[in-house]
Amino acid sequence: MARRGLGSSTSALRGADGASLALTRLRSGRHAMGREQVEGFQRTRMVSAMVEVAAEHGFLGAAVGRVVKRAGVSRRTFYDLFDSRENCFLAAFDWGVEQISGQLAEAYARESSWRDRVRSALASLLAFLDAEPQLARVCVVEALGAGTLVLERRARVLQDLAAALHASAPGTRGGSEPPLLTAEAVIGATFSVIHTRLSLGGEEPLTDLLGQLMALIALPYLGPRAAGEELARPAPEFPPPSRAADALAPNRRILERLNMRLTYRTVRCLLFVAEHPGASNRAVALGAEISDEGQASRLLMRLAGLDLLVRTCPGPGKPNSWRLTPHGEQVLEALPVA
Repeated sequence: MARRGLGSSTSALRGADGASLALTRLRSGRHAMGREQVEGFQRTRMVSAMVEVAAEHGFLGAAVGRVVKRAGVSRRTFYDLFDSRENCFLAAFDWGVEQISGQLAEAYARESSWRDRVRSALASLLAFLDAEPQLARVCVVEALGAGTLVLERRARVLQDLAAALHASAPGTRGGSEPPLLTAEAVIGATFSVIHTRLSLGGEEPLTDLLGQLMALIALPYLGPRAAGEELARPAPEFPPPSRAADALAPNRRILERLNMRLTYRTVRCLLFVAEHPGASNRAVALGAEISDEGQASRLLMRLAGLDLLVRTCPGPGKPNSWRLTPHGEQVLEALPVA
């Protein structure tokens, strides 16, 4: 029999029990997922794994083997999505910067004066780095040794911060505007201090630096009096920031607990059973586009062993009947969809 997959509009497969099962294209909705969505999910797992491995072992120790093992994907999948380890680290750096930038922009917008806005954004940055030590390590420390591409991206990020600070900064008392170099120096010095603290480790939170760093920033723009006021200003309360890891939680935790690689074929199998509860081994093989029915049967048994699927046997000579378990439903809900 020629293999027909989900690409055909409608097909029928007659099982051993004489029942026919219509195999239709997966309808749009929460279970609609194509190869791009599966690859996006795999990419997210690898970026997350890179953050964890690079934070633990440094960029030089973040070998591809360690990353794919942590992510639960194959080397082939890794190189299908990333040209190199450096390229994967760059994606992790960009993701971290995106999370940090969102927090800074929100904190900056809460205040009205330039001084209070900068203080609020700086406080948010320090609190975020305290709450996300792995991302802090990757974006601030390990990025310096991660290759030319990452260094260039890091330089652009610092330039953008300096440009934003310069664009909104007040003029001096004499009416002249501090040069852009002033903002570049202030931003560079601020991140140099943070880099040193993270490199040395220690128990002191980065938020303890708020007054000193604000004094450093205020001095060239507002003068020594304002800098002194920042040094003496009491530290604000730091509510727990929304952690970057929460962007993937609780879905990320559900997916990371899976002791298997979620390949395109695996996801298609789960999706087909979700759309066709009661499907037989043969129907799943056809619907999930698995040419070898034996491979499909082995995959189904493995998914059952992971409590993603449950099998019922109607009786002797009758085909298996597969359905999602509650855990399987949770996993499908956790998958990113278009």
